[in-house]
Amino acid sequence: MEESGWSDQSEQVRVRFEKLSRLKNHNLTPYRNGLSPSHLSTALHLSYDEKSKEELETLKISCSVAGRIMAIRDFGKASFVRIQDRGGMIQLFVQKNQLGPENYTFYKEFLDIGDIIFSKGIVFKTKTGELSVQSDSLELVTKSLRPLPEKFHGIADIEIKYRQRYLDLISSEATKETFRKRSKIVQELRSFFIERDFMEVETPMMHPIAGGATARPFATHHNALNMTLFMRIAPELYLKRLVVGGLERVFEINRNFRNEGISIKHNPEFTMLEFYQSYSTYEDLMDMHESLFQRLGEKVLGSLELTYQGTQIHLKGPWQRIGVEDAIVQYSGFKEHSRLRDRQALLDYGQQKGLRMDPKDTTGGLMMVIFDEEVEAQLIQPTFVTHYPLDVSPLSRRNEKDPFLVDRFELFIYGREMANAFSELNDPVDQKSRFEAQVQAKLAGNEEASDMDADFVEALEYGMPPTAGAGIGIDRLVMLFTDSPSIRDVILFPLMRPHDAS
Repeated sequence: MEESGWSDQSEQVRVRFEKLSRLKNHNLTPYRNGLSPSHLSTALHLSYDEKSKEELETLKISCSVAGRIMAIRDFGKASFVRIQDRGGMIQLFVQKNQLGPENYTFYKEFLDIGDIIFSKGIVFKTKTGELSVQSDSLELVTKSLRPLPEKFHGIADIEIKYRQRYLDLISSEATKETFRKRSKIVQELRSFFIERDFMEVETPMMHPIAGGATARPFATHHNALNMTLFMRIAPELYLKRLVVGGLERVFEINRNFRNEGISIKHNPEFTMLEFYQSYSTYEDLMDMHESLFQRLGEKVLGSLELTYQGTQIHLKGPWQRIGVEDAIVQYSGFKEHSRLRDRQALLDYGQQKGLRMDPKDTTGGLMMVIFDEEVEAQLIQPTFVTHYPLDVSPLSRRNEKDPFLVDRFELFIYGREMANAFSELNDPVDQKSRFEAQVQAKLAGNEEASDMDADFVEALEYGMPPTAGAGIGIDRLVMLFTDSPSIRDVILFPLMRPHDAS
Protein backbone atom coordinates (compact mmCIF):
# COMPACT_ATOMS: atom_id res chain seq x y z
CA MET A 1 0.00 0.00 0.00
CA GLU A 2 2.96 2.32 0.50
CA GLU A 3 3.37 3.06 -3.21
CA SER A 4 -0.12 4.57 -3.36
CA GLY A 5 0.38 6.83 -0.37
CA TRP A 6 -1.87 4.91 2.05
CA SER A 7 0.78 3.15 4.19
CA ASP A 8 -0.55 4.83 7.34
CA GLN A 9 -4.06 3.50 6.65
CA SER A 10 -3.27 0.02 5.33
CA GLU A 11 -5.30 -1.60 8.12
CA GLN A 12 -8.41 0.28 6.99
CA VAL A 13 -7.82 -0.83 3.42
CA ARG A 14 -7.33 -4.44 4.53
CA VAL A 15 -10.65 -4.37 6.40
CA ARG A 16 -12.46 -3.05 3.34
CA PHE A 17 -11.00 -5.75 1.13
CA GLU A 18 -12.23 -8.30 3.68
CA LYS A 19 -15.73 -6.80 3.43
CA LEU A 20 -15.50 -7.08 -0.35
CA SER A 21 -14.60 -10.76 -0.07
CA ARG A 22 -17.47 -11.45 2.33
CA LEU A 23 -19.94 -9.70 0.03
CA LYS A 24 -18.86 -11.91 -2.86
CA ASN A 25 -19.01 -15.02 -0.68
CA HIS A 26 -22.65 -14.15 0.10
CA ASN A 27 -23.34 -13.71 -3.64
CA LEU A 28 -23.93 -9.99 -3.05
CA THR A 29 -22.58 -7.83 -5.86
CA PRO A 30 -20.45 -4.90 -4.66
CA TYR A 31 -20.69 -3.17 -8.05
CA ARG A 32 -24.34 -2.78 -9.03
CA ASN A 33 -25.76 -1.44 -12.29
CA GLY A 34 -29.15 -0.30 -13.53
CA LEU A 35 -30.12 1.91 -10.57
CA SER A 36 -31.22 5.40 -11.59
CA PRO A 37 -32.16 8.04 -8.97
CA SER A 38 -35.31 10.09 -9.49
CA HIS A 39 -33.87 13.27 -7.98
CA LEU A 40 -30.59 15.11 -7.58
CA SER A 41 -29.85 16.68 -4.21
CA THR A 42 -30.07 20.15 -5.77
CA ALA A 43 -33.56 19.46 -7.15
CA LEU A 44 -34.78 18.34 -3.73
CA HIS A 45 -33.34 21.40 -2.02
CA LEU A 46 -34.75 23.79 -4.64
CA SER A 47 -38.21 22.24 -4.45
CA TYR A 48 -38.58 21.64 -0.73
CA ASP A 49 -36.16 23.70 1.37
CA GLU A 50 -38.78 26.41 1.80
CA LYS A 51 -41.55 24.06 2.84
CA SER A 52 -42.29 23.50 6.51
CA LYS A 53 -41.94 20.24 8.38
CA GLU A 54 -45.73 19.96 8.58
CA GLU A 55 -46.23 20.59 4.85
CA LEU A 56 -43.79 17.83 3.96
CA GLU A 57 -45.51 15.41 6.35
CA THR A 58 -48.76 16.08 4.52
CA LEU A 59 -47.27 15.83 1.01
CA LYS A 60 -45.42 12.51 1.62
CA ILE A 61 -43.10 13.00 -1.38
CA SER A 62 -41.39 9.80 -2.55
CA CYS A 63 -37.96 9.96 -4.17
CA SER A 64 -34.84 7.96 -4.85
CA VAL A 65 -31.32 9.35 -4.55
CA ALA A 66 -27.80 8.05 -5.13
CA GLY A 67 -24.38 9.29 -4.12
CA ARG A 68 -21.16 8.79 -2.20
CA ILE A 69 -21.33 8.49 1.60
CA MET A 70 -19.44 11.48 3.02
CA ALA A 71 -20.40 11.22 6.70
CA ILE A 72 -22.20 8.87 9.09
CA ARG A 73 -23.59 9.80 12.51
CA ASP A 74 -24.55 6.56 14.23
CA PHE A 75 -27.04 6.42 17.12
CA GLY A 76 -27.32 2.65 17.47
CA LYS A 77 -30.70 1.85 15.96
CA ALA A 78 -30.68 4.93 13.73
CA SER A 79 -28.14 6.90 11.70
CA PHE A 80 -27.85 10.10 9.71
CA VAL A 81 -25.96 9.41 6.47
CA ARG A 82 -24.82 12.33 4.33
CA ILE A 83 -24.38 11.50 0.63
CA GLN A 84 -22.92 13.58 -2.20
CA ASP A 85 -24.00 13.59 -5.84
CA ARG A 86 -22.98 15.88 -8.68
CA GLY A 87 -25.26 18.62 -7.40
CA GLY A 88 -24.34 18.66 -3.74
CA MET A 89 -25.35 16.95 -0.49
CA ILE A 90 -28.51 15.39 0.91
CA GLN A 91 -29.00 13.68 4.26
CA LEU A 92 -30.55 10.23 4.70
CA PHE A 93 -32.22 9.13 7.93
CA VAL A 94 -31.68 5.38 8.30
CA GLN A 95 -33.69 3.53 10.99
CA LYS A 96 -33.67 -0.13 11.92
CA ASN A 97 -37.46 -0.31 12.21
CA GLN A 98 -37.85 1.37 8.80
CA LEU A 99 -35.32 -0.72 6.85
CA GLY A 100 -35.97 -3.95 8.72
CA PRO A 101 -33.47 -5.90 10.86
CA GLU A 102 -31.82 -7.74 7.94
CA ASN A 103 -31.25 -4.69 5.77
CA TYR A 104 -30.13 -2.62 8.75
CA THR A 105 -27.62 -5.31 9.71
CA PHE A 106 -26.28 -5.24 6.11
CA TYR A 107 -25.94 -1.46 6.29
CA LYS A 108 -24.10 -1.58 9.62
CA GLU A 109 -21.82 -4.46 8.62
CA PHE A 110 -20.79 -3.58 5.08
CA LEU A 111 -21.12 0.17 4.40
CA ASP A 112 -18.31 2.69 4.91
CA ILE A 113 -17.66 6.34 4.23
CA GLY A 114 -16.73 6.58 0.54
CA ASP A 115 -19.17 3.88 -0.63
CA ILE A 116 -21.70 4.83 -3.31
CA ILE A 117 -25.28 3.92 -2.36
CA PHE A 118 -28.84 4.13 -3.70
CA SER A 119 -31.80 4.85 -1.45
CA LYS A 120 -35.57 5.24 -1.77
CA GLY A 121 -37.63 7.11 0.77
CA ILE A 122 -39.85 10.01 1.82
CA VAL A 123 -38.74 13.65 1.94
CA PHE A 124 -39.04 15.19 5.40
CA LYS A 125 -37.42 17.69 7.73
CA THR A 126 -35.62 16.85 10.96
CA LYS A 127 -36.29 18.58 14.29
CA THR A 128 -33.48 21.01 13.43
CA GLY A 129 -35.12 21.82 10.08
CA GLU A 130 -32.67 20.02 7.77
CA LEU A 131 -34.17 18.60 4.59
CA SER A 132 -33.62 14.82 4.57
CA VAL A 133 -34.82 11.55 3.08
CA GLN A 134 -36.21 8.89 5.41
CA SER A 135 -34.84 5.72 3.84
CA ASP A 136 -37.24 2.86 3.11
CA SER A 137 -34.51 0.92 1.29
CA LEU A 138 -30.77 1.23 0.95
CA GLU A 139 -28.55 -0.56 -1.57
CA LEU A 140 -24.80 -0.68 -2.09
CA VAL A 141 -23.91 0.49 -5.63
CA THR A 142 -20.10 0.63 -5.47
CA LYS A 143 -17.81 -0.51 -2.67
CA SER A 144 -14.97 1.93 -1.90
CA LEU A 145 -11.79 0.06 -0.98
CA ARG A 146 -9.83 3.09 0.21
CA PRO A 147 -10.80 5.65 2.85
CA LEU A 148 -11.23 9.23 1.74
CA PRO A 149 -8.72 11.86 2.90
CA GLU A 150 -10.12 14.12 5.58
CA LYS A 151 -8.80 17.40 4.18
CA PHE A 152 -5.97 18.89 2.18
CA HIS A 153 -3.30 21.03 3.83
CA GLY A 154 0.44 21.39 3.42
CA ILE A 155 2.81 20.55 0.58
CA ALA A 156 2.37 16.77 0.74
CA ASP A 157 -1.36 17.06 0.33
CA ILE A 158 -0.97 19.56 -2.51
CA GLU A 159 0.83 16.78 -4.36
CA ILE A 160 -2.19 14.50 -3.82
CA LYS A 161 -4.51 17.31 -4.88
CA TYR A 162 -2.92 17.52 -8.33
CA ARG A 163 -1.88 13.89 -8.84
CA GLN A 164 -5.17 12.40 -7.66
CA ARG A 165 -7.60 15.06 -8.79
CA TYR A 166 -10.53 12.70 -8.24
CA LEU A 167 -9.85 12.87 -4.48
CA ASP A 168 -9.69 16.64 -4.64
CA LEU A 169 -13.04 16.75 -6.44
CA ILE A 170 -14.65 14.40 -3.92
CA SER A 171 -13.35 16.38 -0.96
CA SER A 172 -13.46 20.00 -2.10
CA GLU A 173 -16.55 21.90 -3.18
CA ALA A 174 -14.30 24.86 -4.05
CA THR A 175 -12.40 22.74 -6.59
CA LYS A 176 -15.63 21.57 -8.19
CA GLU A 177 -16.82 25.17 -8.41
CA THR A 178 -13.58 26.18 -10.15
CA PHE A 179 -14.15 23.61 -12.88
CA ARG A 180 -17.85 24.47 -13.15
CA LYS A 181 -16.76 28.05 -13.84
CA ARG A 182 -14.20 26.82 -16.35
CA SER A 183 -16.95 24.99 -18.22
CA LYS A 184 -19.15 28.10 -18.09
CA ILE A 185 -16.31 30.27 -19.43
CA VAL A 186 -15.74 27.95 -22.40
CA GLN A 187 -19.48 27.90 -23.13
CA GLU A 188 -19.59 31.72 -23.08
CA LEU A 189 -16.54 31.95 -25.37
CA ARG A 190 -18.27 29.73 -27.92
CA SER A 191 -21.51 31.68 -27.68
CA PHE A 192 -19.69 35.00 -28.07
CA PHE A 193 -18.11 33.99 -31.38
CA ILE A 194 -21.03 32.04 -32.80
CA GLU A 195 -23.28 35.05 -32.22
CA ARG A 196 -20.81 37.05 -34.35
CA ASP A 197 -21.05 34.66 -37.29
CA PHE A 198 -17.83 32.78 -36.60
CA MET A 199 -17.45 29.10 -37.54
CA GLU A 200 -15.86 26.73 -35.04
CA VAL A 201 -13.27 24.49 -36.71
CA GLU A 202 -10.68 21.86 -35.84
CA THR A 203 -7.18 21.85 -37.28
CA PRO A 204 -4.33 19.30 -36.99
CA MET A 205 -2.62 18.65 -33.66
CA MET A 206 0.44 17.10 -35.37
CA HIS A 207 2.35 19.33 -37.77
CA PRO A 208 5.11 18.51 -40.23
CA ILE A 209 6.58 21.97 -39.51
CA ALA A 210 6.49 23.64 -36.09
CA GLY A 211 5.07 27.10 -36.67
CA GLY A 212 2.54 29.72 -35.70
CA ALA A 213 4.35 30.91 -32.58
CA THR A 214 7.79 31.35 -31.07
CA ALA A 215 8.29 28.27 -28.92
CA ARG A 216 10.22 25.02 -28.67
CA PRO A 217 8.06 22.08 -29.87
CA PHE A 218 7.59 18.49 -28.80
CA ALA A 219 8.65 16.06 -31.55
CA THR A 220 7.18 12.65 -32.31
CA HIS A 221 7.53 10.09 -35.10
CA HIS A 222 4.99 8.60 -37.48
CA ASN A 223 6.08 5.06 -38.23
CA ALA A 224 4.04 4.33 -41.36
CA LEU A 225 5.19 7.50 -43.13
CA ASN A 226 8.62 7.43 -41.46
CA MET A 227 8.46 11.15 -40.73
CA THR A 228 9.00 13.48 -37.81
CA LEU A 229 5.96 15.39 -36.65
CA PHE A 230 5.60 18.16 -34.09
CA MET A 231 2.83 18.58 -31.54
CA ARG A 232 1.40 21.92 -32.46
CA ILE A 233 2.60 25.04 -30.70
CA ALA A 234 -0.25 27.06 -32.29
CA PRO A 235 -3.01 26.51 -34.87
CA GLU A 236 -2.38 29.88 -36.54
CA LEU A 237 -1.04 28.86 -39.93
CA TYR A 238 -3.80 26.30 -40.51
CA LEU A 239 -6.53 28.70 -39.45
CA LYS A 240 -5.19 31.32 -41.86
CA ARG A 241 -5.24 28.74 -44.65
CA LEU A 242 -8.98 28.46 -43.95
CA VAL A 243 -9.32 32.23 -44.29
CA VAL A 244 -7.60 31.97 -47.68
CA GLY A 245 -10.22 29.33 -48.53
CA GLY A 246 -13.06 31.77 -47.85
CA LEU A 247 -13.96 30.93 -44.23
CA GLU A 248 -13.71 34.57 -43.27
CA ARG A 249 -14.47 34.16 -39.55
CA VAL A 250 -13.12 31.08 -37.80
CA PHE A 251 -12.23 30.09 -34.25
CA GLU A 252 -10.82 27.02 -32.54
CA ILE A 253 -10.66 25.96 -28.88
CA ASN A 254 -8.09 23.23 -28.45
CA ARG A 255 -4.74 22.16 -27.03
CA ASN A 256 -1.31 23.57 -27.75
CA PHE A 257 1.97 21.96 -26.67
CA ARG A 258 5.18 23.83 -25.87
CA ASN A 259 8.34 22.17 -24.64
CA GLU A 260 9.03 24.66 -21.89
CA GLY A 261 9.32 24.81 -18.12
CA ILE A 262 6.52 24.35 -15.61
CA SER A 263 5.51 27.21 -13.32
CA ILE A 264 2.41 28.73 -11.75
CA LYS A 265 1.76 30.34 -15.18
CA HIS A 266 2.92 27.58 -17.55
CA ASN A 267 1.93 24.00 -18.30
CA PRO A 268 3.47 22.31 -21.38
CA GLU A 269 -0.03 21.29 -22.52
CA PHE A 270 -2.54 24.13 -22.40
CA THR A 271 -5.84 25.22 -23.90
CA MET A 272 -6.02 28.10 -26.35
CA LEU A 273 -8.78 29.99 -28.08
CA GLU A 274 -7.59 31.32 -31.43
CA PHE A 275 -9.74 33.25 -33.90
CA TYR A 276 -9.45 35.16 -37.19
CA GLN A 277 -11.76 37.81 -38.60
CA SER A 278 -11.39 39.10 -42.16
CA TYR A 279 -11.75 42.77 -43.06
CA SER A 280 -10.69 43.77 -39.54
CA THR A 281 -7.62 45.28 -37.89
CA TYR A 282 -5.90 44.73 -34.56
CA GLU A 283 -7.69 47.87 -33.34
CA ASP A 284 -11.06 46.23 -33.99
CA LEU A 285 -9.90 43.27 -31.90
CA MET A 286 -9.07 45.49 -28.94
CA ASP A 287 -12.71 46.56 -28.83
CA MET A 288 -13.76 42.91 -29.21
CA HIS A 289 -11.54 41.79 -26.30
CA GLU A 290 -13.03 44.43 -24.02
CA SER A 291 -16.52 43.21 -24.90
CA LEU A 292 -15.54 39.56 -24.45
CA PHE A 293 -13.97 39.99 -21.00
CA GLN A 294 -16.84 42.17 -19.84
CA ARG A 295 -19.32 39.52 -20.98
CA LEU A 296 -17.42 36.88 -19.00
CA GLY A 297 -17.48 39.11 -15.94
CA GLU A 298 -21.23 39.56 -16.18
CA LYS A 299 -22.09 35.96 -17.05
CA VAL A 300 -19.63 34.14 -14.78
CA LEU A 301 -19.29 36.53 -11.83
CA GLY A 302 -22.27 38.85 -12.26
CA SER A 303 -19.95 41.86 -12.05
CA LEU A 304 -17.39 43.94 -13.95
CA GLU A 305 -15.29 44.04 -10.78
CA LEU A 306 -13.30 41.03 -9.64
CA THR A 307 -10.70 40.33 -6.97
CA TYR A 308 -7.61 38.41 -7.99
CA GLN A 309 -5.19 37.46 -5.20
CA GLY A 310 -6.35 40.40 -3.10
CA THR A 311 -6.17 42.96 -5.94
CA GLN A 312 -9.25 44.63 -7.38
CA ILE A 313 -9.43 44.33 -11.18
CA HIS A 314 -11.74 46.69 -13.06
CA LEU A 315 -13.13 45.27 -16.31
CA LYS A 316 -15.24 48.29 -17.16
CA GLY A 317 -13.72 50.10 -20.16
CA PRO A 318 -12.15 51.88 -21.79
CA TRP A 319 -8.89 50.03 -21.03
CA GLN A 320 -5.46 51.62 -21.22
CA ARG A 321 -3.69 51.40 -24.60
CA ILE A 322 0.04 52.08 -24.75
CA GLY A 323 2.82 51.41 -27.26
CA VAL A 324 5.53 48.97 -26.16
CA GLU A 325 8.26 51.62 -26.44
CA ASP A 326 6.26 54.11 -24.38
CA ALA A 327 5.57 51.38 -21.81
CA ILE A 328 9.31 50.65 -21.47
CA VAL A 329 10.10 54.32 -20.89
CA GLN A 330 7.19 54.75 -18.46
CA TYR A 331 7.61 51.60 -16.37
CA SER A 332 11.28 50.50 -16.65
CA GLY A 333 14.56 52.14 -15.72
CA PHE A 334 15.39 52.78 -19.39
CA LYS A 335 14.22 56.38 -19.83
CA GLU A 336 15.82 57.46 -23.12
CA HIS A 337 13.10 57.05 -25.75
CA SER A 338 15.44 58.18 -28.52
CA ARG A 339 17.88 55.31 -27.76
CA LEU A 340 15.32 52.48 -27.60
CA ARG A 341 16.37 51.29 -31.05
CA ASP A 342 20.10 51.62 -30.27
CA ARG A 343 21.18 48.01 -29.92
CA GLN A 344 24.32 48.82 -27.94
CA ALA A 345 22.42 51.06 -25.55
CA LEU A 346 19.96 48.24 -24.86
CA LEU A 347 22.82 45.78 -24.26
CA ASP A 348 24.63 48.17 -21.94
CA TYR A 349 21.46 48.76 -19.94
CA GLY A 350 20.74 45.04 -19.71
CA GLN A 351 24.25 44.19 -18.53
CA GLN A 352 24.13 46.99 -15.96
CA LYS A 353 20.79 45.69 -14.64
CA GLY A 354 21.75 42.01 -14.80
CA LEU A 355 18.98 41.16 -17.27
CA ARG A 356 19.06 37.87 -19.18
CA MET A 357 20.15 39.26 -22.55
CA ASP A 358 21.74 37.36 -25.40
CA PRO A 359 24.39 39.55 -27.10
CA LYS A 360 23.46 37.89 -30.43
CA ASP A 361 19.80 38.90 -30.11
CA THR A 362 18.13 41.43 -32.40
CA THR A 363 17.36 44.99 -31.37
CA GLY A 364 13.68 44.17 -30.92
CA GLY A 365 14.56 41.04 -28.98
CA LEU A 366 16.73 43.01 -26.55
CA MET A 367 13.99 45.61 -26.19
CA MET A 368 11.50 42.89 -25.27
CA VAL A 369 13.81 41.50 -22.57
CA ILE A 370 13.54 44.85 -20.79
CA PHE A 371 9.78 44.79 -21.27
CA ASP A 372 9.40 41.22 -20.03
CA GLU A 373 11.58 41.65 -16.94
CA GLU A 374 10.77 45.20 -15.85
CA VAL A 375 7.40 46.22 -17.31
CA GLU A 376 5.00 43.27 -17.44
CA ALA A 377 4.59 42.85 -13.69
CA GLN A 378 3.42 46.47 -13.32
CA LEU A 379 0.50 46.14 -15.77
CA ILE A 380 -2.15 45.25 -13.20
CA GLN A 381 -5.34 46.73 -14.65
CA PRO A 382 -6.37 45.62 -18.17
CA THR A 383 -3.84 47.14 -20.56
CA PHE A 384 -3.34 46.77 -24.32
CA VAL A 385 0.36 47.05 -25.16
CA THR A 386 0.63 47.82 -28.88
CA HIS A 387 3.17 48.21 -31.72
CA TYR A 388 5.75 45.50 -31.08
CA PRO A 389 9.07 45.31 -32.93
CA LEU A 390 8.85 43.52 -36.27
CA ASP A 391 11.78 41.20 -35.57
CA VAL A 392 9.88 39.51 -32.69
CA SER A 393 6.60 39.36 -34.65
CA PRO A 394 7.25 37.25 -37.77
CA LEU A 395 3.56 36.79 -38.68
CA SER A 396 2.27 40.33 -38.04
CA ARG A 397 1.50 43.06 -40.54
CA ARG A 398 4.16 45.75 -40.79
CA ASN A 399 3.05 49.17 -39.56
CA GLU A 400 2.66 51.46 -42.55
CA LYS A 401 4.01 54.53 -40.75
CA ASP A 402 6.94 52.89 -38.95
CA PRO A 403 8.44 49.75 -40.59
CA PHE A 404 10.37 48.87 -37.40
CA LEU A 405 7.02 48.04 -35.76
CA VAL A 406 4.00 45.86 -36.48
CA ASP A 407 0.27 46.27 -35.90
CA ARG A 408 0.04 44.04 -32.85
CA PHE A 409 -1.12 44.11 -29.26
CA GLU A 410 -0.87 41.96 -26.18
CA LEU A 411 -3.42 42.23 -23.39
CA PHE A 412 -2.06 42.23 -19.84
CA ILE A 413 -4.01 41.82 -16.62
CA TYR A 414 -2.37 41.41 -13.20
CA GLY A 415 1.04 41.48 -14.89
CA ARG A 416 0.24 38.49 -17.11
CA GLU A 417 -0.23 38.20 -20.83
CA MET A 418 -3.87 37.23 -21.44
CA ALA A 419 -4.07 37.59 -25.23
CA ASN A 420 -1.86 38.15 -28.26
CA ALA A 421 -3.34 39.68 -31.42
CA PHE A 422 -2.34 41.41 -34.61
CA SER A 423 -3.31 42.49 -38.06
CA GLU A 424 -2.13 39.52 -40.10
CA LEU A 425 0.67 39.63 -42.61
CA ASN A 426 -0.89 38.70 -45.96
CA ASP A 427 1.98 39.72 -48.26
CA PRO A 428 3.54 36.38 -49.36
CA VAL A 429 6.85 37.97 -50.41
CA ASP A 430 7.27 39.68 -47.03
CA GLN A 431 6.19 36.50 -45.24
CA LYS A 432 8.77 34.42 -47.08
CA SER A 433 11.57 36.83 -46.21
CA ARG A 434 10.57 36.73 -42.52
CA PHE A 435 10.54 32.94 -42.53
CA GLU A 436 14.04 33.06 -44.01
CA ALA A 437 15.14 35.35 -41.18
CA GLN A 438 13.68 32.89 -38.68
CA VAL A 439 15.59 30.04 -40.32
CA GLN A 440 18.82 31.98 -39.94
CA ALA A 441 18.00 32.66 -36.27
CA LYS A 442 17.47 28.92 -35.73
CA LEU A 443 20.79 28.11 -37.40
CA ALA A 444 22.40 30.62 -35.04
CA GLY A 445 21.06 28.66 -32.04
CA ASN A 446 17.56 30.00 -31.35
CA GLU A 447 15.58 26.80 -30.69
CA GLU A 448 12.30 28.73 -30.55
CA ALA A 449 12.63 30.26 -34.04
CA SER A 450 10.28 29.11 -36.79
CA ASP A 451 11.08 26.95 -39.80
CA MET A 452 10.29 27.84 -43.40
CA ASP A 453 6.69 26.88 -44.23
CA ALA A 454 6.65 26.98 -48.03
CA ASP A 455 3.13 25.55 -48.19
CA PHE A 456 1.78 28.43 -46.12
CA VAL A 457 3.60 30.96 -48.32
CA GLU A 458 2.01 29.31 -51.36
CA ALA A 459 -1.42 29.62 -49.72
CA LEU A 460 -0.83 33.35 -49.23
CA GLU A 461 0.11 33.64 -52.90
CA TYR A 462 -3.53 32.77 -53.73
CA GLY A 463 -4.56 35.79 -51.69
CA MET A 464 -5.74 36.21 -48.10
CA PRO A 465 -8.11 39.11 -47.37
CA PRO A 466 -7.02 41.71 -44.80
CA THR A 467 -7.49 39.86 -41.51
CA ALA A 468 -6.89 40.28 -37.81
CA GLY A 469 -6.45 37.37 -35.41
CA ALA A 470 -5.86 36.66 -31.74
CA GLY A 471 -5.05 33.91 -29.27
CA ILE A 472 -6.33 33.81 -25.69
CA GLY A 473 -4.95 31.37 -23.12
CA ILE A 474 -8.03 29.79 -21.54
CA ASP A 475 -6.16 28.42 -18.52
CA ARG A 476 -4.94 31.89 -17.52
CA LEU A 477 -8.40 33.26 -18.23
CA VAL A 478 -9.89 30.73 -15.81
CA MET A 479 -7.22 31.55 -13.23
CA LEU A 480 -8.32 35.19 -13.36
CA PHE A 481 -12.05 34.50 -13.06
CA THR A 482 -11.67 31.90 -10.29
CA ASP A 483 -9.00 33.72 -8.25
CA SER A 484 -6.66 30.74 -8.65
CA PRO A 485 -2.97 31.39 -7.87
CA SER A 486 -1.57 28.54 -10.00
CA ILE A 487 -2.35 27.20 -13.46
CA ARG A 488 -2.40 23.74 -11.86
CA ASP A 489 -5.53 24.76 -9.97
CA VAL A 490 -7.50 25.17 -13.21
CA ILE A 491 -6.21 22.17 -15.19
CA LEU A 492 -7.84 18.91 -14.13
CA PHE A 493 -4.69 16.85 -14.66
CA PRO A 494 -1.58 19.08 -14.81
CA LEU A 495 1.75 17.58 -15.83
CA MET A 496 3.67 16.31 -12.78
CA ARG A 497 7.03 14.72 -12.20
CA PRO A 498 6.86 10.93 -11.76
CA HIS A 499 6.60 9.78 -8.14
CA ASP A 500 10.07 8.29 -8.22
CA ALA A 501 11.76 11.36 -9.81
CA SER A 502 14.38 12.97 -7.64
